[in-house]
Parts: sequence; C-alpha cells; structure tokens
Amino acid sequence: MFRLRNILLIFGGVIFLLSCSKDEDYKEITPVVMDLSQVPYQKLSEYKFFKGDIKNLIPAYGVLPYQPISGLYTDYAEKLRLIWMPTGSKASYIADNQILNFPVGTALIKNFYYSDTAPSHQKKVIETRIMILKENGWIYADYVWNDDQTDAFLQTVSSVKNFSFYKSNGDLLTVDYKIPSNLECTYCHKISNINQPIGVKPQNINFNYNYSNGSKNQLDKLIAFGYLDNNLPTEINTLVDYEDTSKSLNLRVRSYFDANCAHCHIDGGYADDFDIRLSFTDTESMANLGVCKNAIHFVPGFSGEIVIPQNPLQSILFYKMSTTNPNFQMPFIGRSIPHQEGLSLVEEWINSLEPCN
Repeated sequence: MFRLRNILLIFGGVIFLLSCSKDEDYKEITPVVMDLSQVPYQKLSEYKFFKGDIKNLIPAYGVLPYQPISGLYTDYAEKLRLIWMPTGSKASYIADNQILNFPVGTALIKNFYYSDTAPSHQKKVIETRIMILKENGWIYADYVWNDDQTDAFLQTVSSVKNFSFYKSNGDLLTVDYKIPSNLECTYCHKISNINQPIGVKPQNINFNYNYSNGSKNQLDKLIAFGYLDNNLPTEINTLVDYEDTSKSLNLRVRSYFDANCAHCHIDGGYADDFDIRLSFTDTESMANLGVCKNAIHFVPGFSGEIVIPQNPLQSILFYKMSTTNPNFQMPFIGRSIPHQEGLSLVEEWINSLEPCN
C-alpha cells in the first residue's frame, strides 16, 4: 500500500510538472485536420486551425503565429500570419534570403482583417489565404468570410468588397478591397514557374514576437517548438522595420521594397523584365533600385528615369506607387488606395539622394 501510494504521488507530480511547463516542453495533440488528398476543403473551419469562436482567430495548439519585420501593404488590412506543420516534421534553413525548406503537409495561413470598420466600429475578417505544401508543390486556397463572421468559404475567382474603416489615427478611408483569384495569386507567388511562399525567410522573421507565454525570437521559437532544425548561422543578414525611424533611411527603404516589391522584381519573378531588383540582398546597388536609371517601359509625361534624385514627382517609381491608374500603378494588385506612409518614406529617400553624374 505504501509503495502504491508513493507511485501515485510520483505520477501525480509528473502530471503537475507537465501541465505547468512551457509549450516547447510539453506536446499536446494538435486538433488540425490536414488530409492532403482532400484539401483544399470547402470551409475554413474544416481545418480546425482556430479554437473557440472562429472569428476571434485564436490559434489552436500547434498553429504558431509569426510576423515579418516589415510587412506587405494591402489597403491597410491588418494580418495574422500562422504556421502549422504535421507532427514530427521540421523545416530547415537554406539561406538568409530564401524561404525555409518546409516539409510536405505544411500550411501557411494569412488572415486579413480590419479592427475598426464603419459605421459600427466592429472588427471584420475579410479573407484567409492558405498555402499548403503537397507532394507536387504548393497550392493556394483563398477563403472569403461571410457577413456573419461564422466561417469562410473557398473561392477560386476574384471578387471585390467595398467598405469603409478607420485607421489608427482616426482617418476614415473607403476601399474596393480585391480578393484575388487563384490565377492572380501566381503573379506574386510563382517564381521561375514554381509556386512558393514569400515572407517566411530568416531575414524577415529574425526578431522577437510577443507570444501568449512571452516574447521570443521567432526563429528560436520555431526551433524550440520542434518546427525548425537547429542549424542556423550565428549571424543573419536581417531587414529592419521600415517604420522604425531610429534605423537608417537607406535600410528602411530597402526593407520596404523587399517586403512590398521584391517578390515580383527578382530573377524569375512576374516583373523580371523591368530591369530593377528590389530584394534586400540586391539593393546595396543604387542601379538595382532604379536610381539614375532609364525605365524600359514608357510612362507618358515622364522623362524616363525610374528614380531621379531630389525629384520624386518626376520619378517613375514614385508615380507608380502613388497612382491608382490600373495601367501604371505598382503594385498592380493588392491595393486600391496608395500607402501614404510608404510614399512618405520613399519621397524622403529620393530627396536625400545625391544628384546623378
């Protein structure tokens, strides 16, 4: 009897320690359903990525949030990005500026929402985009939320939602928010004819995120959770937050272009033939940024230079960022209104440049 009681006490102590440990140490069973022969499902709820009321976007166990240092602008939408991998599988590091080498079955989930819509001041989730890695490559699945915010449904064609929202500074803006078709997803996500994600690169996530159990470097979190091999280099060439005015103007602009433009303006990208290269590793070169360089595509009313130092209004790059003319705006998809903060940053940068020789 004495021995049995001691065994029970020891067993109970183990349970107590496990229940109090960090998520890195104690592995629950993920509720996520990922049958690669059946995905994409017709409804977002079928994946079980979220717990509780789905509109609250609370990740289920094993669905880890992440955030890039500098984010992509999409008509001021807020975004919750998530990663899920099959139990026992891991990604691995390739290079600072390359997507992690994810295992088959990985899901990358990106939720687009507005916290303060007009006139009700209610949060509204617009769409959830998922990329899933199957044996033969990545597929796209875009889910559009219903008005009741009870679920989102698979959509393969494009659509537009018109609504108004309040920015954090109180400004009221109206957007024609475009939800892309599967074909339009390829404009940004097909590189050298291969579907692939964009943002989950070591250079983009090498900084701390405030998880539910504390702040931690995102790469370290992936390693600790068992989602990433512990084979990272000691130094990673890392972007900066383009909104962080304590960083140099040059680094902020390069980081902005990497997040918002580089996926098209790279070798094999949709804008390969535009002859500028805007990834973070390429923009140490002023020519790659278009400075004092002639554009190969004519724009009426402009002399032809992509970036003219100290003259943003005659710089083609600045015009394409600011216009809503569908024949010239850049990015040509993903926005219906200009990004004023991005424009201010690029204007300041152009005005800081030395004149062309």
